[in-house]
Amino acid sequence: MANIRDVARSAGVSVSSVSNVLNGRTDQMRKETLLRIEAAMVELNYHPNRAAQQLKTGQAKMIGLLVPSIVNPSFAALAREVDLAAKNNHGYRVLLGNTYRQEDEEQAFLNDLMSHGVRGVIVVSSSIEKSHFAEAAQRGLTMVNYDGSSVGGSATNDMLYDSVSMDNRQAGRIAAQYLIDQGCREIAFVTEASRTVSRSHKIEGFLATAAENGLKDHSQVIEGKALTAYGDTEMAELGHHLAQTISRLEKRPNGIVAINDVLAIGLIAGLRSLGVRVPEDISVVGIDNISLSRLIHPALTSVAPPLAGMANTMVERLITRLNTPQIHAEEFLFTPTLVIRDSVIKRNE
Repeated sequence: MANIRDVARSAGVSVSSVSNVLNGRTDQMRKETLLRIEAAMVELNYHPNRAAQQLKTGQAKMIGLLVPSIVNPSFAALAREVDLAAKNNHGYRVLLGNTYRQEDEEQAFLNDLMSHGVRGVIVVSSSIEKSHFAEAAQRGLTMVNYDGSSVGGSATNDMLYDSVSMDNRQAGRIAAQYLIDQGCREIAFVTEASRTVSRSHKIEGFLATAAENGLKDHSQVIEGKALTAYGDTEMAELGHHLAQTISRLEKRPNGIVAINDVLAIGLIAGLRSLGVRVPEDISVVGIDNISLSRLIHPALTSVAPPLAGMANTMVERLITRLNTPQIHAEEFLFTPTLVIRDSVIKRNE
């Protein structure tokens, strides 16, 4: 069975060069050298001993991704981008944990990561301030918090985790402003009632924009309560149910921002079943820009996060801090963009 020295001898390079390839440190390597090493590995049918590497370093070449539920298409899209960034850019695998925002499930997943030698995790949680996250960090688990930013762009010595987020206030602002620009004068933000940081910030941006346009008394937040906490797996059904609530309102909105695209899709289906036309009677804007948004009728206008860039940053920061623990945690805030489709009435129509 070939070993790393055999590969180095066949490729005409040092053992350390082969080690650099195995550990994803190829950014300073000449392309011809990399190709020779990869060809030698194929020719010799060489496969690195990952168990031996873990014993040597105390770490597995893996990172964790903790999400509330993969059923939610926005979290599925995030998982895909994180997996691509980790695998293609760094040679890391991703272990996925569905935790449904339950503290015991989150804690169990963190413990499982540690026991398998995984020392880095991207966390999507309703509250990164929970004590079990701090305890895991103190035990040596490096974390990046997704979509929970409070300020953005700052670096402090006291932060335990990097934070990577879309500017959620700006997302709410962009959606509200587009409805107003297209002539909507009774607007509403429709959401599940449980609050996360990101949900609160979207609502804040929406209400601030309404007030700035003289629509403070013509804007409202319409909430529905899911059966399970935060409603991550129930958004389409909740949107369909809330359509009935909206259709019965005395002051019915003619423009709606939905907390995410899945709720917006359920809402549009519910409104259609009640004979309410979208966008002729009510315009709808979603947030997240999931792939289904362009396939429904009418195709959904949505606020899009730069998901690939955010995933690349999270993985890069995680691996950088794993290799250089003295680097201080930072916050990274990404600007969303509006993807215009057909679910909002055009101003002059």
